[in-house]
Amino acid sequence: MAGRMGAVRRSLPTYLVVGPFAILLAFPFYWMLVTMFKEDLDLYDAQNVPYVYNPIQWKFWESATTKHVEFLFTDTKYTDWIVNTVIVGAVVVVITLVIALPAGYALARLSGGWGQTAGIGIFLVYLIPPTLLFLPLSPLVARLGLQDSLLALILVYPSFTIPFSTWLLMGFFKTIPQELEDAALVDGCSRIKALVRIVFPISLPGILTVVIFAFSLCVNEFIYAFTFISSTENRTLSAGVPNELIRGDVFFWQSLMAATLLPSIVLALLYNAFLDRFIKGFTGGAFR
Repeated sequence: MAGRMGAVRRSLPTYLVVGPFAILLAFPFYWMLVTMFKEDLDLYDAQNVPYVYNPIQWKFWESATTKHVEFLFTDTKYTDWIVNTVIVGAVVVVITLVIALPAGYALARLSGGWGQTAGIGIFLVYLIPPTLLFLPLSPLVARLGLQDSLLALILVYPSFTIPFSTWLLMGFFKTIPQELEDAALVDGCSRIKALVRIVFPISLPGILTVVIFAFSLCVNEFIYAFTFISSTENRTLSAGVPNELIRGDVFFWQSLMAATLLPSIVLALLYNAFLDRFIKGFTGGAFR
């Protein structure tokens, strides 16, 4: 009993620090969940607008409705936006892995300081803001005839997913002892077989980190999706939701909250499922 009380006392400071952060981070999700079931009159009431929380005067269970969620799926192209986002994200992830994996490995094994210098240079490319890049990319997309096509996003998105992924994988590959590859080469493996059988399985946390990171970037990107896609049915979530659910000065608050919350839950579950590997990938630790 005394040992259990001692463990509680030792962990109490941790809970006191982490608890407020957890509540603060979870509050937007809670607020979206509550708002998506509100009636329109609740939003016009000064006591119930989305910016004021008054649990005494507003009884959620008496006025909850699902009609705004139904509106999202029946009166908008929300399902098309989800499908478009998944297609673009999946293809971009594959392209990113095909290019970033060998590039990150080559930079990690490059002798001298050239590999580190090149890696930093590639990472700096990622830091260039999209607000500058979409200007020269717009005429390129138009000349290729890809305007209002998902191929435009598939072509453009690797321009910011590949640099960061390459830099991330380079740091991860550096933590893998080269002696493992040398031993595989001595046993008769070719360089490619050593990569496939030894390096890549060990690098799975880093690869999963790249997959999750690249897919999240594709889901959240707005400028390119808004600039290159004009038709409603071809939009992705990031551009479709604000463009179709904000009409002039009319905000469809409940549907906006539902459209934002649903993909957020999916991404949160995805991050949680691979949390340990994700942390290992970002910290660059291939071994415990």
